[in-house]
Amino acid sequence: MAEIGLFEAIYTSRAIRHLKPDPVPDDLIERIIDAGIRALSAVNYQHWLFVVVKDRALRTQIGLLYRDAGERIRTEYASRLTDRPRHLSEDKFQRIMTSAAYLREHLGEAPVLLSACLRQRAADQGMANALGNAPTMTQRTASASIYPAVQNMILACRAFGLGTVLTTLHTFVEDEIKALLGLPADVTTYALLPIGYPQAGYKHGPVKRKPVEQVTFLNTMATPWPKK
Repeated sequence: MAEIGLFEAIYTSRAIRHLKPDPVPDDLIERIIDAGIRALSAVNYQHWLFVVVKDRALRTQIGLLYRDAGERIRTEYASRLTDRPRHLSEDKFQRIMTSAAYLREHLGEAPVLLSACLRQRAADQGMANALGNAPTMTQRTASASIYPAVQNMILACRAFGLGTVLTTLHTFVEDEIKALLGLPADVTTYALLPIGYPQAGYKHGPVKRKPVEQVTFLNTMATPWPKK
């Protein structure tokens, strides 16, 4: 398998939701997770946990819960689902929404579902309590110890020619997901990655983003980053 450079992986890692059911070798999954655990974590605590779901029946159950969560969002947050970002064309926005809808219906068909989790640290809770903003502070500081690992795994998938996307829709049915995965009370899921080989017509390639000068400022927001 030809290797690609770091910046090629960064610049071409698309969100891929249409995946083949073909199995993914265990050694690749292990290398993907090994890339994940090279990420930084608070005080090098490494309190992450990863659950790899390959069992078809279990994947199906998770997929059904994921679909139900999606329907709940469609009902309760319908207005937000039609709020197109200004930088996206209507066509591009609709393609994203169609792709997301596909994943809602077919998540359980991905050959691998990887759940990225964190075990609660007493230090995080203690700091949040001391600052008087426990729920928000705990979530913000904890997520800094898992999402870098998730991004590493996304890049590793790209390097191996695998498709994936960071999903959090499952958090709307967190209790049910945790029960299926056998997770204890002090472990929280933060991301669910469906992993597989991309279907025909869905491949990695250049990703379009707002230019740096539109999202960056120098010293304060009063001074935009100089445009080249």
